[in-house]
Amino acid sequence: MYLLALILGSVLLPEAYTLRCFECMPSGNTGSCKPKEQICTSPDMCGALRITQYQGEFELLDISKKSCFSPDKCEKGSVSYGWGRAVINSTCCSTDRCNNNNAPKPGVLSANGKKCYVYNDQNITDILSCVGNEDCCVSATVMTEGRKISVKGCASRSMCSGSGSAQMTGVLSDIRCCQADLCNSAGGVGVSLLLLVAPMVCFTLLS
Repeated sequence: MYLLALILGSVLLPEAYTLRCFECMPSGNTGSCKPKEQICTSPDMCGALRITQYQGEFELLDISKKSCFSPDKCEKGSVSYGWGRAVINSTCCSTDRCNNNNAPKPGVLSANGKKCYVYNDQNITDILSCVGNEDCCVSATVMTEGRKISVKGCASRSMCSGSGSAQMTGVLSDIRCCQADLCNSAGGVGVSLLLLVAPMVCFTLLS
């Protein structure tokens, strides 16, 4: 009797933990796709991710994707470079097809009192007021036109480690985050955010 119960449990238990989520992986920067159903494996969750890119107040890109997410990929955060910002917002849930809606757009992000060095659009070092949950100063390098160029700004801690940092791999390298005000010291050569926007979004959607 116990053997029969063990066999039935081993057969039925995986089915009981199967989670079904919507999957929508847009190609390029169109931001649109037709959702389809996807079967996840435990301990995955249903997730919706939204990447929004701004130059000043102008919205450059707004792309959403849906898929099975591991809990560590349910990230919220932003990276700011003074005249531009990339915001990642996500929602996760654990019931069948619960990721029907897109993750919401970020609201207005208020200054949080933290200060970091940044390069302005003339590549001159300036001081940036961080917003939202940007609790770190960041220094990194980007490869553009065969050259490694320094960038600086504010970043959420989730963008400095874990899956948030992984989403930046291939775009930003040598990411260094610190928590004290103005700890990302002032030297180096800057780069326009516009050089980062397209590759960053494309890579994030494919990761």
